[in-house]
Amino acid sequence: MAGYGGQRVVVVGAGRTGRSLADFFLRRGARVILSDSRAAAQLPDCASLVAQGVVADFGGHSPHLFASADLVAVSPGVTLTLPVIEAVRYRGVPVLGEIEIAFRELQAPLVGITGTNGKSTTTCLLGEVFRAWGRKTFVGGNLGTPLIEAVEEDWEWLIAEISSFQLEAVESFRPRYGLLLNLSPDHLDRYPDMDAYLAAKQRLFANMTESDVAVLNGDDPQVLSLAGDAVCRKVLFSSSRSLPQGMSLEGEHLVWRWRGTERRFNGAELRLCGRHNRENVMAAMIPPLLEGCPPITVWSAVCAFGGLDHRMVRVRELDGVAWYDDSKATNVGSVVRSLDGLAAPVTLIAGGRDKGGDYAPLAKAAEGKVAHLILIGEAAERMSRALAGRAVIHRSLSLEQAVRLARQLTPAGGSVLLSPACSSFDMFRSYGERGELFIRQVQQLPESAEEAT
Repeated sequence: MAGYGGQRVVVVGAGRTGRSLADFFLRRGARVILSDSRAAAQLPDCASLVAQGVVADFGGHSPHLFASADLVAVSPGVTLTLPVIEAVRYRGVPVLGEIEIAFRELQAPLVGITGTNGKSTTTCLLGEVFRAWGRKTFVGGNLGTPLIEAVEEDWEWLIAEISSFQLEAVESFRPRYGLLLNLSPDHLDRYPDMDAYLAAKQRLFANMTESDVAVLNGDDPQVLSLAGDAVCRKVLFSSSRSLPQGMSLEGEHLVWRWRGTERRFNGAELRLCGRHNRENVMAAMIPPLLEGCPPITVWSAVCAFGGLDHRMVRVRELDGVAWYDDSKATNVGSVVRSLDGLAAPVTLIAGGRDKGGDYAPLAKAAEGKVAHLILIGEAAERMSRALAGRAVIHRSLSLEQAVRLARQLTPAGGSVLLSPACSSFDMFRSYGERGELFIRQVQQLPESAEEAT
C-alpha cells in the first residue's frame, strides 16, 4: 500500500473517476488539487470535495499548480499530451492512471478485459459467474464503478473492463487473466493512427508473467500478433474452427477442451443472441473454468444473463417489424457485428460524432442487407459519402425524426436498428441518453401504420 500523506497530488479530470481519485487521496492525507478544463458551474458534483479541502482548478489547467505536484493522477478521458502533463513528465514527476493507482492498493487477483467490442458484456458475464460460484467479486473499471473504489473492501476477485485510455498510464498493472477480445479501428479521433491504438491495448500484457493467462480471440490476427511476445500462457477461443485446446464454437455447441477433457455446452440455451455474443460467452467462461469453477455453475450463470442496456436490445415488434436499440455500438466494428445477426431488410439509423475510423467495413456489411440508411448528427455527411450506393440514404435532423421515418420505410419482416458507429456527444450526453430516447420514441409509435402517417 502506497503512502500519500503530505504529498501534493493533482487529479486531472473531474468526472466520476476523477472525483473517486480525489476522495481516495484526500482520505490518505494528501493535499489534493482537482483540475478540469470545464467551468465550476458544469461540475456541481465536486462541491462536497471542495468543502473537504480539495483545491478546485476548474476552467483550465493552471501550470503553477502542476509545477509543485509530487504526483499527477489522470482520469481515462484525459489525454497525456496535454502541455501541463507533458511538462511534469519531463521533470520526472510520476503521471499515473487510475487503474495503476488502484492496482497498487489491491490484493485480490484481477481479470482485465479489453478489446474494441464486447468488453462490457464479457465483464458482466464474468462477474455473474464468479458471484454464482460464491466468490466476493468486484465488477467495474471502465464499465461503471472505477477500480479505485474497490480499495475500500476485501475482495476475492476483481473483474475490470479496461479501455485503451486507461492502459496508457500504467506501470506495474498486472492482471491474473488478461482478455483481448477483438481489435478494429476505434478512437482514431484520439490516436494519430491504428498503431498507436494497438500499442495502448498491448500494455495489458506488459507485466504479465508465466503464471498469468492471456485469453485471446483465435480468429483475430491482430489480437494474436499483439500478444505474440507476451510471456504469459495463452488460451484461445474461436467461433470459426475447432481448437485442440481452448474454447470453440462448433455448430450450436460451445466446446471446451483442456488437458484431455472435453465439455460441450448447448448454445441454444443462451439468452444472448448472435455470433459476437457467443464469442463473449466463450471468453468469459475460460478464466473460471481454469480456476476450477464447476462447469455447471459457469454455464448456468452465462445462460441466465440477458445482456446489457443499449446493446442489441429488442425494444418492440410492431406491424411485423423488430426494433433494436444498439446505441452502445459507437464504432464501425460493433455495428458490423450487430448487422451480422440480422436478416435483410434492415433500416439502419446511424451517425453522431465521428471518431475518425474507416467506414469501408460498414459499407461492405451493409450491401445487400441494409435497405435504408438514416443518418443523424455530425458524421452524416462523411458516412453518406462512404456508404453511397450500398443503401438508400436519408438524412434526419433528429433521432425522433429518424424513428418516424424508419416506421414509414421498413416493411413487415424487416428490422430497424439504431447502431450509430459514432459517439453520442454531438447531440447527447451519453450513448445511454441516446438509447433511452430511441426506446421512448419507439414505444410511443401507434399500433397501426395508418395512425403513424
